[in-house]
Amino acid sequence: MKDMGFIEANRTHGLGQSTWGWKALARLSVLAVALAFLGCHSVPPLDTSPLDSAGMNYDTVNQLKALGVTAPEVAQIATARRGGFPDDACLQVVRIYHSRNTKFDAGDAIAGLLQAGMGESTIVQLAQLNQLGLTAGELQAMRLAGLSDEIILEVAQHHAANQPVLSGFSLATLQNAGMRESTLLDLVRHSIPDSQTNAILALRRHGANDKEILRHFAGS
Repeated sequence: MKDMGFIEANRTHGLGQSTWGWKALARLSVLAVALAFLGCHSVPPLDTSPLDSAGMNYDTVNQLKALGVTAPEVAQIATARRGGFPDDACLQVVRIYHSRNTKFDAGDAIAGLLQAGMGESTIVQLAQLNQLGLTAGELQAMRLAGLSDEIILEVAQHHAANQPVLSGFSLATLQNAGMRESTLLDLVRHSIPDSQTNAILALRRHGANDKEILRHFAGS
């Protein structure tokens, strides 16, 4: 009888050990699955080598990382930097975009504007006006046509405020007709609509000088 009790006790003890073993194995399996899941979904480190290749300094790269830039943003920043946009300006425009909860995507536009001869400070102001999107192509064409940064910025301010203004093409046409830059700037500042371009040209062809055109259309 004692032997039977001993055997039964060992059997019970063995079952307890077996049960504990299965529970431990189950816990390990769950942990392994969780670790595998985390490994598959871990965020890879941001590759900032395009910024290094573009000539950006280490401190600026770290400041951009602190802003939480994404891989597509890094590519656009690198494009702007390669186009000649300085480090501090790159950092400034990214901050401007992030302040609007928008990802920076204007690297190509900035490079194009720089190539056309536009100044860095003007580009930063265009970013502040949110005018580096669809309108950037027109602004680049205006600069290539020889219109000044001052006129371009004034046109962009009108676009941002949804106010009427002469188009870049019309301003270039009026410039080719011999009108002075100061006259064009006054016409823009007075919100002369693009629909008046042909009337302005007609007066010019009939011998009206800049002062007479301004008096007629801008009252000055």
